[in-house]
This record gives sequence, C-alpha cells and structure tokens, in this order.
Amino acid sequence: MIQRDDVNDIIKELLEIGIIDSTTKITNKMNGTTDGLVYTLTVNEEPKYVLKLDSPKNISLVEQLHLTYRDSPLIPKLHYTEPAKTFIVYSYIMGTTHYNRGLKINWLSLLVKELLNHYKIYEQTEKWGRLLAQRDSWREFNELSVDGARNNLGNLLPIEDYDKVKSLIDSTSKVIKKYLLHGDTGVHNFVFHDSTLTGVIDPSPMVGPVIYDFTYAFCSSPDDLNLETLFATFDLLNYEPMDKSRLIEAVILQLYCRIGICVKVHPHDLEGYLKAWDYWKVLIP
Repeated sequence: MIQRDDVNDIIKELLEIGIIDSTTKITNKMNGTTDGLVYTLTVNEEPKYVLKLDSPKNISLVEQLHLTYRDSPLIPKLHYTEPAKTFIVYSYIMGTTHYNRGLKINWLSLLVKELLNHYKIYEQTEKWGRLLAQRDSWREFNELSVDGARNNLGNLLPIEDYDKVKSLIDSTSKVIKKYLLHGDTGVHNFVFHDSTLTGVIDPSPMVGPVIYDFTYAFCSSPDDLNLETLFATFDLLNYEPMDKSRLIEAVILQLYCRIGICVKVHPHDLEGYLKAWDYWKVLIP
C-alpha cells in the first residue's frame, strides 16, 4: 500500500520536472471508485490538480481514455503520466458530484453532445487486447450483470421480473461496433457546477457499445426515468440507429442491474428506483 511519504516523493518528482510549482500542496485524499488512491493538489489554497495512483494496467487505461477524448470539454486535461504507469496527474474540475445537478434532460443532453458523441471505435491491437480484456462476449457481460443484480436483490423483486429481464439478453447483446467507453458514467462521477454538468471523472475504461454508457447514465439516478427524457436525449446520439423497442429493452436491463447496485451501495435511492421499476417493467414485451 502506498504511504503518505511515497506521495510526498511524487510531489518532489513533479516539482523537479516542472509539472507543478513550489506552491503546490497535498490537501486531501478523495474517495475513488477504483482500488487506487486519489489526492487533491492545491495551488495558493485553490484545488488545481488531481493525483491518481493505481496499478500500471489501470493507469494505462485511464491515460488512454484521457488522450482519446482530449477534445471533449467534459474530460479533465491530462498533465502527466509517470513512465512506469504508477500515477497520473490531471486537472481538478470545480463543483460537486451527484448532487445539485438540475434536470436529467439537461445534463444527459450535455453528456451526449460533449462526450458520448466523441466516442471512437476500439481498434483491436495486441496491446489493447491485453489491457482491455473483457468477457468472451457482450452477452456474457450482460448475463453476469443481471445475475449479479439478482443476487443483490434477493426477494426484493419477484423471480418473474428476473426471468423477464433474462429474456431480454438476446436482443440487448447484439453489438455491431465496439467503442472505448468511460465504463462508469453515473452521477457519482459527474461534476456539477451551478446545476450544470461540467466534468466526467474516475473512468473504468472498457470496450462495448455506446448505448451502454448512455443507458448507464440515464439509469444512474432515480429522477426523470421516463420515456420522454429517454427519447429526447437519445435523439442527440450520433451513432447507429436503434429501434425504440430495443432501446427500451436496453434501459430495462440496465435499470434492473442498477437497482441491484442501489440495494448494496445507494439504499437511500431505493424507493425512487422501485417506483421507476413499476413504470418500466410493464413495457417488457
């Protein structure tokens, strides 16, 4: 485990190579969604940088995502990657995550236009095949996600709901093109300032269809989980067309998985999600 002294050594290294100046200080350790460590660095008492320490594999993936989508105004600017891939430094984005986010139709529209529409097709290479190794298929990924949700849910939802969601796996697992995804596009990783989406942080890069990150974001909070918000924001997505019936199926599968996560991690949202589930499950054919 990396200790405080190690972080101080990193600060000295960054100072020596000119990434930061002598007024830069470590102020606090933040909670990330990975196993790594995340620190805020301040300049003249103002947060300016984020220092992220993690395994070389995870740092390589995060670095590549930052570089691939450097033109997105929502992705923090990458300032430095340590050659051995043990840490990176990127810009701090002012604001708060999760709360004071405004209407979903507004922030999800921004997410689509300023990040998801920048997504690029994943080019298979030996290096990337090793770094981004996923399950054998998108179908297997969906099956494991649904089964994991079922285990978390226990008897909260009836077995009939699980069976209905399982029946959607065939239609939601057909992937034509694979893209480099953020992989964790939820409100917990969205930075909001004055009720406006200003940044997307803490990626868990993966390879898959763009619709995954879109429906993940849509289902990442229990508010405004309705067809009107879904269709209005999906129409902004500049990728291969999808029938509305298949889009609805993708949302239902994602929502079921999200409720499974909610039970374990965000129980305060559960009541809202259960109301949303009653709305969506009647749409299963």
